[in-house]
Amino acid sequence: MKFGWIIVNSRNLDLEDNDTISVSEYENLQKDVRDLNLGRVESVDFQFDGNATHVTIETDEFTSICPKTGMPDFGKITVQYLPNRKIIELKSFKLYLHKYRNVGIFQENAVNKILEDLVKSCSPKAMVVIGEFKARGGLSTRVSARFDSTKSSSRS
Repeated sequence: MKFGWIIVNSRNLDLEDNDTISVSEYENLQKDVRDLNLGRVESVDFQFDGNATHVTIETDEFTSICPKTGMPDFGKITVQYLPNRKIIELKSFKLYLHKYRNVGIFQENAVNKILEDLVKSCSPKAMVVIGEFKARGGLSTRVSARFDSTKSSSRS
């Protein structure tokens, strides 16, 4: 009986119900996550780039796959940013987030990958991406990653 397909590091793992991933395989599941291509988030010109505009985008429909267990992760993603000359085009962002549904990625890596891809798209003055993931096994996770164009990129 098939457990499912997990896309990890641009390779597919076809897991059966009784299959396990050894520790050595598990350790390397995320080594190429920065190279993961989920498409481009489009941006559009921002007509008020001289203003101190703060933008918040939220969705509570984010899903991805835990690369260790193959179980789904459900979460809320919040993006807060100060636009420079471009703003995020929302439909392309929604479609981008939907591509995570079949991707095996750790929650911390997903949040940082989203930040990295959004910064590439719109070159904001500053941006924070927050992931709040639902509890599984009694543990919930909150991850935030930050970018500030006036400083070197820092993540917390």
